[in-house]
Amino acid sequence: QQEKSLQLFTNMIEYQSGEKLSRKNIMTKKVLVTGGAGFIAHHVVEKLLNETDWDIVTLDRLDFSGNLNRLADVLKDVPAEKKKRVQVVFHDLKSEVNPMIQTLLGDVNIVLHLAAGSHVDRSIEFPMEFIMDNVIGTANILQYARTLKNLERFIYFSTDEVFGPAPKGVNYKERDRYNSTNPYSASKAAGEEICVAFENTYGMPIYITHTMNVFGERQHPEKFIPLVIRKVRDGDKVMIHSNKERTEAGSRHYIHAKDVADGLLFLLNLKDVNFERDYGDAKCPKFNLVGPEEVNNLELAKLIAEAQNKELNYELVDFHSSRPGHDLRYALSGDYMESLGWKPKISLRERIKEVVSWTLENDRWLK
Repeated sequence: QQEKSLQLFTNMIEYQSGEKLSRKNIMTKKVLVTGGAGFIAHHVVEKLLNETDWDIVTLDRLDFSGNLNRLADVLKDVPAEKKKRVQVVFHDLKSEVNPMIQTLLGDVNIVLHLAAGSHVDRSIEFPMEFIMDNVIGTANILQYARTLKNLERFIYFSTDEVFGPAPKGVNYKERDRYNSTNPYSASKAAGEEICVAFENTYGMPIYITHTMNVFGERQHPEKFIPLVIRKVRDGDKVMIHSNKERTEAGSRHYIHAKDVADGLLFLLNLKDVNFERDYGDAKCPKFNLVGPEEVNNLELAKLIAEAQNKELNYELVDFHSSRPGHDLRYALSGDYMESLGWKPKISLRERIKEVVSWTLENDRWLK
């Protein structure tokens, strides 16, 4: 598997061949996806590959969150001519995008900045890693994008966690106040403000998105949904994040990565929208990409067990007290995106069935 992935990587970066260069004479749009071998971003790559004719270049440092096997899976059955549209460039955004890397990337029209450190526990233990990745890294990719002569759109991928915990009945809208409760969310909020500053200062065409609890195929096995899939399959007990009294499970708006990719492509195709009308004088439009329904983690675990025709063996555990920086409820409002004409098309229950079935058939992703 590793040899196949290495060959895929080699094939994708051999873009300087005469055949590849000849294609550049055709006016083909190019999109740069940072962190393209990551979980969410590789679904975005798949979406763009299947539903556009754009060339795609991914920028990755290939740490523990980036896995070329994801791209290998996506591309394994793709025709060779189509596969040539995808390139991989190795680079760590803690360093500037230097002239050599710029040459490798080529003439980029769209930047989708998904690369980020995103592990809350690790951010609490090593906050400076997240400042470097999510603040310095964002500044470096913005500084690069500022030099692009044909930049049409820069999208910064942020998180619901910038708003902090949501009281019952509250779903945060795009322009609500921020209340970061851990270094991860603070670093993402800082990245947002740098984006706003670059739009206001340099007139860059920047969008910001917020999303929450993304799941899907090829997710890291430590994450909640693949973890529950494995534990239910093996008959193990599932620990559910709850309140101090152990009477109420934490809740989220879960969204499939394919729906996130669909929302991003929708935003890239938006035409003739007067955002000043929506936000007063505020620049840098923001959009919440929200799952189809709110569900608590116990209900979700039961859906996963139901999809396997098994009973759920579980225990409610007060993680909030033992894990500072974790919040019981996060919630976003999807009203604005729905008013523009977008919302997820498939129910959460159906998405869970799809992911459970696929994961059990491809259980190497659970290891």
